[in-house]
Amino acid sequence: MRLVFMGTPDFAVPVLEAFLAAGDEIAAVYSQPPRPAGRGQKLTPSPVQAAAERHRLPVRHPVSLKTPEAQADFAALPAVAALVVAYGLILPPAILEAPGLGCYNGHASLLPRWRGAAPIQRAILAGDAETGVCAMKMDAGLDTGPVLARETVAIGPRMTVGELHDDLARAGAPLMVRAVHDFADGRIVPQPQPTEGVTYAAKLARDEGRIDWTRPAIEIDRAVRALNPGPGTFFATENGERVKLLACAPAEGRGRPGTMLDDAGLVACCMESDPGALRLLRLQRPGKSAVPVEAFLNGHPLPRGSRLS
Repeated sequence: MRLVFMGTPDFAVPVLEAFLAAGDEIAAVYSQPPRPAGRGQKLTPSPVQAAAERHRLPVRHPVSLKTPEAQADFAALPAVAALVVAYGLILPPAILEAPGLGCYNGHASLLPRWRGAAPIQRAILAGDAETGVCAMKMDAGLDTGPVLARETVAIGPRMTVGELHDDLARAGAPLMVRAVHDFADGRIVPQPQPTEGVTYAAKLARDEGRIDWTRPAIEIDRAVRALNPGPGTFFATENGERVKLLACAPAEGRGRPGTMLDDAGLVACCMESDPGALRLLRLQRPGKSAVPVEAFLNGHPLPRGSRLS
């Protein structure tokens, strides 16, 4: 099959590689433009663009797909379908309707649960026991199209967003290849999504990362596992220094929320929850490297009775 691939982050790269390995031809790759990165703020191509260039594939990164010029350029491509995985731009109807077989999305949830921008993080934040990947035929709605195939992935009790991201990426690549090929060959029929159980995975906001010690320890732990490395979770010490919390674990303890219960990083959380405290495990001061809690406390003690906010 001759296809267009549209994606940006590393989550999309295994799907691109899987279609190439299956013998499909990629007419063009669409990705977000290079962004400043690193200390030198050097313009850096997206992971998808870097992968495309390794395979000597032509790359396009229009700022919008709503202009007549962008739509004409897309329609002129000799491709039967488009593959979309975490691309980052809305596809207007003219783009969705251009390929003969349509556009297909690899979405990191079990639709209709967690439609939207941050399905992996929202699944962990909600305490879901499982999530998955769906191959969907796109329509004009937000992740509302009929589903060709789906695969369930378990969310372990201590799983981080990075670990779940990698599991979903590994599951999604072969699923997309199989689903799109089977649909093109008439072996499967897309199934409409259920009208019940719809939830939306809103884009993550930076202020979601500020830790509220009045919340249950289990919920704070989910936030730390879901929001790092970005947008990150943090708290303030008594002297006002903002500290990133990169790893923790619920623990036994009781006290006024935000109070240090010992000298080794045990913090009281919601008094009604069980367990009622959180053990800090990995921390990072502004401009410094992340370190285990023992190393952090050697230079910056958080003594028993002090308060975090």
